[in-house]
Amino acid sequence: MTTEIRQAETEKEKKEVKDRILPGGFNVTEELKKLPGEPGVYIMRDADDTIIYVGKAVNLNNRVRSYFRSNIGRGPKIDRMVSLIRRFEYIVTDSELEALVLENNLIKEHEPRYNTMLRDDKTYPYIRVSTGEDYPRITFSRKTEKDGARYFGPYTSADAVRESIDLINRLYGLRDCSRKLPRDIGKERPCLNYHIGKCCGPCIEGRESAEQYKVRIEKALDFLNGNYAPVIKNLQEKMQAAAENLEFEEAASLRDLLGSVQKIAQKQKIEYTDREDKDIIALARDEEDAVVQIFFIRGGRMTGREHYYMKHIEEESEEHILTSFIEQFYSGTPFIPREIFIPLESSDGATIEKWLTEKRGSRVYLRTPKIGQKEKLVELAANNARLVLTKDREKIKRDEGRTIGAVKELEALLGMEGLERMESYDISNISGYENVASMVVYEKGKPKKSDYRKFKIKTVVGPNDYASMKEVLTRRFEHGLKEREEGRDDGHFDRFPDIILMDGGRGQVNIALGVLDSLELKIPVCGMVKDDHHRTRGLFFNNVEIPIDKDSEAFKLLTRIQDEVHRFAIEYHRSLRTKEQVHSVLDDIPGVGPKRRRDLMRGFASLNDIREADVETLMEKGKLPKRVAEDIYAWFRREKEN
Repeated sequence: MTTEIRQAETEKEKKEVKDRILPGGFNVTEELKKLPGEPGVYIMRDADDTIIYVGKAVNLNNRVRSYFRSNIGRGPKIDRMVSLIRRFEYIVTDSELEALVLENNLIKEHEPRYNTMLRDDKTYPYIRVSTGEDYPRITFSRKTEKDGARYFGPYTSADAVRESIDLINRLYGLRDCSRKLPRDIGKERPCLNYHIGKCCGPCIEGRESAEQYKVRIEKALDFLNGNYAPVIKNLQEKMQAAAENLEFEEAASLRDLLGSVQKIAQKQKIEYTDREDKDIIALARDEEDAVVQIFFIRGGRMTGREHYYMKHIEEESEEHILTSFIEQFYSGTPFIPREIFIPLESSDGATIEKWLTEKRGSRVYLRTPKIGQKEKLVELAANNARLVLTKDREKIKRDEGRTIGAVKELEALLGMEGLERMESYDISNISGYENVASMVVYEKGKPKKSDYRKFKIKTVVGPNDYASMKEVLTRRFEHGLKEREEGRDDGHFDRFPDIILMDGGRGQVNIALGVLDSLELKIPVCGMVKDDHHRTRGLFFNNVEIPIDKDSEAFKLLTRIQDEVHRFAIEYHRSLRTKEQVHSVLDDIPGVGPKRRRDLMRGFASLNDIREADVETLMEKGKLPKRVAEDIYAWFRREKEN
């Protein structure tokens, strides 16, 4: 029975997750399908795209999915956070340790409101090797400094770091005392560590030269750099031998030391000890698409990432794609780091370095790491790029179907080619009050809002849509011809559409064609014919009505354009009506100019509040002299009487 209940709950959870689309259009169902079952960090964002929560996960798929199930006793704080989520993203790491460190870095960088913050900003531990000394020591540190020492880490377990330092000192006979060597050689008796065989005794005169001690340190550094295999193998053999000899206490001690080494061996790539700014760039591509991933390392910590799609990559090499990206990205970004790591060398590398150095004002290095931590981090970026490329492909295809695919369908329907830019127009008025028009622009099936334009109708009085449309189109294309003649592009009117979409049938189309003929312009015009319910039933093109499949992407695109041009016109009309209402009521009152009108509107919530206010309230909230306040009060009293 318990199993059946759990299965029913699971089915209920799946149903609740299904069809979950957040405000703003983020499809939770589709995005959850893309989550890998790997360790990493997830980032929750709100409606303003602000990071509100950063979390780590051993399994991203399981962890993120849990937020979108029915309430399972998470508590009011998490429930509030979930209610604000408008989208999420994630970064895959190679280990749980890397996820933990990256989570810590991102929390410190962005301070999300729903993350618990440490007041003391506690940091992770490092292993410090004082290589600037003649007889270096290996010590524990909570911070890194530019002091000539070498730092390894950060690590998540302070106990494991201390145990490992003790192990390394014992393995290689290194000192852990604070004596100043070689100054203090021979001045004091050796400590207990020497007598029990844990230290080689460099403080004893003639016992250990600096050169001999350096060999020990090099072996320790080799261990810390990741060459753990010989030590692990040695400890395993000693532990096995101790167990076979029934020396269980020694075997247990060796087992614990082996565990400490294995914790240290779980190296991570998310944080650097040199505190330099770096960008890590990697690429994933296939025959059709390419994604470039960038990891941003600032002050030695990885603080974020971005990915970018590259277009027109057919038959291009990876080197060419990367070079093109670097040139375009850093020409537009205000910050250039000291080092940029890429997965393969560029034949233009020297030129790019020189260019970036000039932009930064100090030396910039373009590097291609072959081994070590940096190479691993480039590979991690490449893994994330591959995930974006594979997981987002379906979404990209859907988006292309809604945009470029829809345009292709429209081209086939009209028997045309090259419909890249489309313009649509609409007239808005209420009983002839303040006639206005809107112009919206779509390029490759997507709105291009920077080219939208508004028009106030100047020559038409009353609700005459045909005459208003004629004025708007004439002004638009005359302005465009003038810009072309003068070689200007500041108004964007110089770019003419590949087709004009009229929100109406034969009458609207003929008005547009008449304007174009008078200006000697050859631009196709297509009308959207309405049914009795004011819904598009077909297209009017070349004097023929063409039926259109209402389930097609072309029909959906035309509907979006139609809705958008209506929205833009109505919003403009509404804003003008509001301004006119404010003007007619306040600006006609003697003594009230633009400044006093602004003060009144800031001081009162509405015009009605101004009407009902007494003289003292008008003086206080409107910052008015008594005489003007009395005039306003008297004006509204007379208005009521009339």
